[in-house]
Amino acid sequence: MPGMAANPTVFERIELPEKEFKIIWLTWKIPKKEESLTDYAKRMTEEVTTREAVVLIGVSFGGVLVQEMSKYLNLKRLIIISSVKTKHELPKRMKFARDTGVYKVLPTGLLDYITHIEKLPLGDLIRKRLKLYQQYLSINDKEYLNWAIKEMLCWNQDKPIENIIHIHGDEDLVFPIKNIENSIVIPKGTHIMILVKYKWFNKHLPELISEGKISSQL
Repeated sequence: MPGMAANPTVFERIELPEKEFKIIWLTWKIPKKEESLTDYAKRMTEEVTTREAVVLIGVSFGGVLVQEMSKYLNLKRLIIISSVKTKHELPKRMKFARDTGVYKVLPTGLLDYITHIEKLPLGDLIRKRLKLYQQYLSINDKEYLNWAIKEMLCWNQDKPIENIIHIHGDEDLVFPIKNIENSIVIPKGTHIMILVKYKWFNKHLPELISEGKISSQL
């Protein structure tokens, strides 16, 4: 499950042995009116077409969603990347936005802003970064974005789900590592490390899925 507003091509460089694994990319649905994250997660479990040795992997807000989905499925493994396991791992700024309700007035037309910014005279580095956002952040429905921001900030998980595997970068600016407990820490890993650290994931995911741990050194 990709992160907020992202499409599943964020996993396009993830390659697992085809004889052992079948990869199913999950895609965000537009939430129904006033649909709770719990009900949304139940609806998303319909996309899991097998009930044998299921492994859920989610990135960022997608990591929150797969945790909720796991409550209605019998899983072999639950893995989250660049995400949080409880409300206590959210950074202070997100807790502030939640407690004050300021998130309710945030502009959510993200891709519209990117389109306008792209017309400005920009350096090559910024222009490449905008292209990256446009490539992977494809969901610009305001109802979805308003819902997703609210559910992310107001997620009320108090304790980690048992046996969850958490992979996190030590340079993640969205969910700083200082707030994260009991994770596999990836050196120089940022919030988008699923894209840039794909070689690490291709090397270690098979063992994590099969054994639930990494025996070799990172």
